[in-house]
This record gives sequence, structure tokens and C-alpha cells, in this order.
Amino acid sequence: MTSENAQKAIERLLAHAPLQKLFRALSGEEIRVVGGAVRNALIGAEIADIDIAAAALPQVIAEKAGKAGLRVVPTGVEHGTLTLVFDGTHFEVTSLREDVETDGRRAKVRFGRDFAADALRRDFTVNALSIDADGRLYDYTGGLEDLAARRIRFIGAPEKRIAEDFLRILRFFRFSASFGEGPLDAAGLEACIALRAGLAHLSRERLGAETLKIFAAKRAAFVIQAMSGAGLLSYLHVAPWPVRLWRLAAILAARKTADPLLALASLALHSEADAEILGEGLRLSKLQKRRLADMARVYAVWHGLAAPPEPGLLREALFLHGAPAARDALALVEAESSVAPDDPGFARADAFLRDTPRPKAPFAASDLLARGLAPGAELGEALKRLQALWIRAGFPQEPQIVANLIDEARASIGG
Repeated sequence: MTSENAQKAIERLLAHAPLQKLFRALSGEEIRVVGGAVRNALIGAEIADIDIAAAALPQVIAEKAGKAGLRVVPTGVEHGTLTLVFDGTHFEVTSLREDVETDGRRAKVRFGRDFAADALRRDFTVNALSIDADGRLYDYTGGLEDLAARRIRFIGAPEKRIAEDFLRILRFFRFSASFGEGPLDAAGLEACIALRAGLAHLSRERLGAETLKIFAAKRAAFVIQAMSGAGLLSYLHVAPWPVRLWRLAAILAARKTADPLLALASLALHSEADAEILGEGLRLSKLQKRRLADMARVYAVWHGLAAPPEPGLLREALFLHGAPAARDALALVEAESSVAPDDPGFARADAFLRDTPRPKAPFAASDLLARGLAPGAELGEALKRLQALWIRAGFPQEPQIVANLIDEARASIGG
């Protein structure tokens, strides 16, 4: 990026009206935009949050913000972080600090006024850039050069940075997948491998959140393959299948979509039991766990198919499990097959699942009760038999055909 382009990017960032209001509210204190907002502005990526570093103690920030009419939320005040809320916007403002003591998960800090020292305690060079209210860009670690080269590099000794917070192992791969190009930084990769046992100290919530962020990144397949080869996926507790992930990535690219949970499934879902293991090991949400389990049930039936399932099987999956589970399983089957990512047969099958209404059974337990079956185990068995007969018959809706199937199911029970 040229200096002219960088300056234009900075000007666009600082033109954000709520940010200007924040600068005015904290006038008299040296504050800067730091981290991801600066990085993303310089490369033209979307800016989700704007974080602020301040050369002032939290109580000073809180007092000035309060006087300016900003709502102050002490979200992490023990580490110097306040959230300032106004005009529907949230800003995290963190007082400059340095770690006094850390165990790889939590740190004790002391506050200071040295922006250079604050930058040097951050994780990667591209995350240590800062901009002041006048638009001056500060780079204490060579972050601009690394950003131009799309290189993710730890600040200082990688082993030291990782020992401060073992989540930085996964963050190294996440940022390499999101912003990096070319091979992974060799020193960083070596340090991640050497300290990989530290992942065991992380909570399942942190593991899950960071892992899904990796799968959401554009180079997820490349990075995950590197992690697999380096023995850095053992925390999944499921054997990884990087080749299937590569193929799913190509399929999703052909469809111009992204799906982190499906990408995770393509790497590590082999059975319904794996859905449970992944759900618990990564502390996934109930909806995410259910989605993995649902697709695993359909996948168990279709696993090994070299071509798209026939319409009858597609309709059966629609009836038993619904379109989302069936479409997920179809993507997994396609990813393990040898067809091209834009195979027209699988595309037609996916469109069929997407557009076909879920079959609705034209019978109920009351139909069997009317034919003399009593409530209980036999009724349940007859209903299952009737459902199987209806599926095998091709989901007919004609009253006489349905009546015959009900009679057949009733007769199969006896009594």
C-alpha cells in the first residue's frame, strides 16, 4: 500500500462520526485507534469494531466520558477496559498497560503511558498499528511491511508471545487464514508446534469460538491442513480429514457461499457420535450441536455414494430429517466423491432439496386406532411400519392407496 492510499484509508476511518464524538469527549487525553480497525482500514476490509487505547487511567476515562454524556460500562475494568456507549455505538477503551504476570490464560497488569511498550505487548505486528486523532500512523513493530506482504508474524520471540496466552496459537492460524498469503511464518509455526500442549489450558468456549473463526476464513483449508500435519488438531478428539475439507471449500466457493460449521463437519464429522464429541469439545451451541447431529444421520445413509442420491432417497431424507440436514449431508457426500466442485448432478440434487416441499404424511395414529389397535407399543410399531410402507410406495397422497397401506400396516401387527 502506498503512503497516499494509506492516508486515504486513515481519513475514511477517522471520518466516522461517533469516533469523532469520542475524540471530543476525551479531549486532553492521548488516545489512539488500535488493532484490528487500523489493520482492516489499511487493507480495505470490513471494520466490525473500533478499539481505543488511552494514555490515561480508567477512572479518568470514565469521568470524562460521563461528563460528555456517554454511558460507561466497566466491562473489564480490572484490566483497564471500559465500554463507552452512545448513538447506538460501542467503543472499547483500554488504558495502556503491560503484563506483570501471566499463566497463559490470565494476566495481571499495570497501567502506563507508553504507546510503544503497549504495542510491543500485542500478539502480531499487523495488530500493533495505531492512529491518533490527527491521523498520524504509528508502527513500532514493522507491521506495515508485514501487512503489505500479507505476512502474519509474532512480535518479538513467538514462544514468549504464546506463553502469555496460548490462544495465540489458534489466532496465528486464524489471522494467517484471514489475511495471510503464501507460506506460514516459519518461526511462528515452529513455536506453535513446540508449545501446542498449552492448548489444553484453554476453555472449550475459547477453543470453539476461535476454531469456527478459522473455518470462516478464506484460506481455512490451507491452514487447517497445516495444523493437521503439525499435530495441532488433537483438541478436536476426532480424526481430521483435510482432503474432504479442501473439496468442500471448492464446492462452497463454486456456490459463492461460506459455512464455518459445515466446513468443520467436512473435516471431522464421520458419524453421529462425532457430532456429540465436537459439540462438547468445542462447547457449541444447542443449535449447532443439533445441526451436526441431524446432518450426521442423513450422511450415515448416503456415505460412500459416488453420485447424487436418487430422487426417492432425497425425498425420504426431506421427510425424515428436513431440507437443511439433507442439504448438509449432500454437501459432505459430494465433498468425499471424485466429482467436480460444480458437478451439475449434485447441483440439481441440492436444488431439489432446496425447492421441494417437505412431504406431509396423509395419516396419523388415529387411523390405526380406528382399525382396532389400542394405544401402546403395538400402535407405535404399526405407525413405524406404516411410515416405512408409505415411503417405499413413493409418498402417495391418493386416499385409496393410503387406506390400503394403513390396512397393511394394521395387519402386520396382528391381534
